[in-house]
Amino acid sequence: MTDAGFDRVLRRLPALGRFARAPLFVQPTPLEPLTSVSRTLGQPIGIKRDDLLPLAMGGNKVRQLEFYLGRALAEKADTVLITGAVQSNFVRLCAAAARKLGLRPVVQLENRVPKDDAAYNSSGNVLLLKLLGAEVHYFDGGEDEAAADISLDRIAADLRSEGARPYVIHLGLDHAPIGALGYVAAAVETFEQASAAQNMPDCVVVPSGSGLTHAGFLVGARAIGWSVPVIGICVRRGAQAQRSRISARAREVADMLGGVDVKDSDIEVDDTVLAPGYGQMNAQVQSAISLCAQSDAILLDPVYSGRAFAGLLRCINDGKIGPLDRVLFVHTGGTPAIFAYGTEL
Repeated sequence: MTDAGFDRVLRRLPALGRFARAPLFVQPTPLEPLTSVSRTLGQPIGIKRDDLLPLAMGGNKVRQLEFYLGRALAEKADTVLITGAVQSNFVRLCAAAARKLGLRPVVQLENRVPKDDAAYNSSGNVLLLKLLGAEVHYFDGGEDEAAADISLDRIAADLRSEGARPYVIHLGLDHAPIGALGYVAAAVETFEQASAAQNMPDCVVVPSGSGLTHAGFLVGARAIGWSVPVIGICVRRGAQAQRSRISARAREVADMLGGVDVKDSDIEVDDTVLAPGYGQMNAQVQSAISLCAQSDAILLDPVYSGRAFAGLLRCINDGKIGPLDRVLFVHTGGTPAIFAYGTEL
């Protein structure tokens, strides 16, 4: 958001002001009721519209990129590198943000999903990468996160040998979760919006993948004394592995801010709609996408937001979310990926 908007966040959480930031959006994203879905379910559900964040069809990673690319500019980088799945929203938004800030985008696409049709490999986010003129490399290491980061570092080394000044956005646990600061700020933003509307949620539901959105929002909430439960719906790993990951990321983010009390009991994850795995459709995800589209004209993607909303519905059905609880769903975007899943949808 603009400096004026970010100043409001800093007044409540001054520690964020210690970190370099490249402003990429103008105003807070809205909180809206999911009117028709709420009526159908008999459950009050609201939505935080981070799908409306700008840059090449939007999405939540814009918040993370403000801090990653703020550091890149502070280090006088002229090139930015990132790795992600073939239909990665993060990769697409990184390329867009790089172009906006005058940086050269170099991206690595990982073969994580057992899906090899033409639409998946050429439409959606892949098409947008081509339009943005990103330099694209491919990595066939599957789910090996550390190996993907090592491969990215090799590309960066080659670029340095050519005289470039690359900044690398790693996604593995061996690197600081700088992007999570964007969701620390988002938690403050959301708290102030909900307080002003006198409509505080009883729980917040987010997708939980790399963990930066989930851990960042959780730490941001606790940093300002907001005790709302934050439920992460697993989109890539099972609950046990994801809980460990969020615990580690949250501790790191808390330390970056100067010490925030996040307890083990604060970390809530749910993997009941994860099968058959990352980026793969199931009946629950398809149903969630159809429900939101046909009830409130909200478009969810099959990888993150659709699976997270399916998880929200499952948590309601299983009683993990109470029948009178006011639920806030953080819509992380991902619209371009819809076009890569046309056959399944």
